[in-house]
Amino acid sequence: MTDPVQPSSWRSRVLTRLFHIYFRLQRPMTLGVRALAFNAEGHLFLIRHTYVPGWQLPGGGIETGETALDALTREMAEEGHLVITTAPRLFGFYFNKRISCRDHVAVYIVRDVTQSAPFIPNREIAEAGFFPLDALPDGVTAATRRRIEEALNGQPQDPFW
Repeated sequence: MTDPVQPSSWRSRVLTRLFHIYFRLQRPMTLGVRALAFNAEGHLFLIRHTYVPGWQLPGGGIETGETALDALTREMAEEGHLVITTAPRLFGFYFNKRISCRDHVAVYIVRDVTQSAPFIPNREIAEAGFFPLDALPDGVTAATRRRIEEALNGQPQDPFW
């Protein structure tokens, strides 16, 4: 008797492998943006995704034909209804080798952001909010903590996410 799980697992592995090959041919390198986004009170905006653990900086991928600042504006609006009111400042560019050998992230510092509407949890973002720097939520990711330390406390920048 054949195992009904075996063909499904085999198909899944093949489809996953084909997807990765297609992705590498179509997008040989991925670029993303994230923001250290502060409101007028100096509180930092963080998000918690539904599909990965920990609190993180808002951001996401740069789409084809989109500038980094356009992507930053779009991602901040999508993830927290955030509105950029002052010019973002590029803080650093990081290699995210834990995701893939092709992933890079530009981090911006954005001051005086506002919210156009209250955040409502959705399928992508479970929680989001502004936090005082001395009262960040439990579970802030190590990479997010490093970016905060680098930007605010003068720690040397690590080129790796």
